[in-house]
Amino acid sequence: MANTQRQWKRSTGAFDDISWREYEENHKLLTENAHMKKNCDRKSARGGRALLTGLMRCGRCGRMMRVFYGSAKGNAHRYQCRGDDAHVGVGLCIGIGGVRVDRAVAMQILEAVSDRAVEAAIFASDQVERSRRDVIAAIERDLEGARYEALLASRRYELVDPAKRHVARELEARWNDALERVGVLERKIKDLSALSAARPVIDRGRLLQLAQDLPTVWNAPSTETRTKQRLIHILVQEIICDLDDATNEAVLLIHWTGGRHTEVRVARVKTGRYPAELAPSAVEALRKLGGHWPDRELAVSLNRMLCKTGDGESWTTVRVRDMRERLGIPEYDATKVDVPMISLMKAAEKLGICVGSAKSLVQRGILPATQILPGSPWMVPVEALSSEAVRIGVQGVVDRRPKFYEDYQYDKVVRLPGI
Repeated sequence: MANTQRQWKRSTGAFDDISWREYEENHKLLTENAHMKKNCDRKSARGGRALLTGLMRCGRCGRMMRVFYGSAKGNAHRYQCRGDDAHVGVGLCIGIGGVRVDRAVAMQILEAVSDRAVEAAIFASDQVERSRRDVIAAIERDLEGARYEALLASRRYELVDPAKRHVARELEARWNDALERVGVLERKIKDLSALSAARPVIDRGRLLQLAQDLPTVWNAPSTETRTKQRLIHILVQEIICDLDDATNEAVLLIHWTGGRHTEVRVARVKTGRYPAELAPSAVEALRKLGGHWPDRELAVSLNRMLCKTGDGESWTTVRVRDMRERLGIPEYDATKVDVPMISLMKAAEKLGICVGSAKSLVQRGILPATQILPGSPWMVPVEALSSEAVRIGVQGVVDRRPKFYEDYQYDKVVRLPGI
């Protein structure tokens, strides 16, 4: 810091601290602007499962949205705008699940290169070429008239008496203007003819065949995601993403390479949202759930049911314990429970299946479980896990797994050569 300040003073001849502070502020501002510009630039395709890598731009702050792969299944991703992450405490901007967004944009891509779209593009190109030929024909008619005017001007100039210098000078100026207009029209015709000659020859049959084969190639298992990304980067300049909270939709504005724009609305997932009209009060929920679960599980359940404290804060273990003690609700004690109970998540772990499969067994009546309130944890008797019906149900879940299930679990593990 001191060396930089000394070099700056030696180069500028300034020695006051005020000038140095102004220099520091300007340098910091330029650095932030450069960082902002880097975050807003369009990125290239880098592979991965996300189709719109480097194309999604936040509609609220203008920064490029990042891709996050956080699912344990390995088939889901999320587009997230981190906002001004250079400043601590600013918070995130907006985010949206990427699977539905990719599917909607892919449908727009396939529709844009469909046979009807190709026919419309060929028709539009023919219309443009026909209009260009009409313009050339009109300019050629004007050129014919301009040449005739130039010929008349030259004859008038040749017939004038040389002694009448003023008249000769005027006729010469008119002749020059006519010749200049002829030159301008000839250049226009030359430029338009060059544009028509540079227009590529359109193979109608080949384009229509490509439009019919593209959906098959796109959906083929052998087609890599990187190939799809490169195709999208050719057709799409960028996609502006915003969220419509009123309709619970993601609004995508696709900027095509040709300058057109298309708005696409994608419905956001509503699964897992607790209905506001069914949300009980915190006191009512604690009176019903207290004694059945530890304070940590009670805090999670209260937050899931959208219950708030008196100050409008979320529930924590400490706040649940204080409220429970004020209400006189006893603490959870596993030794005093008549029938040992575990949560549905722990039951799924013991059975070797996922939580979704365990919940489907509950809904089918195979795995006995109770739920005191909607949104509270399911209570599964421990002794029910060893029953014959549960064993048969779990075996059915295992039998429905794909053959490559075991290898699929280790796809995210880096394989070393020779192992």
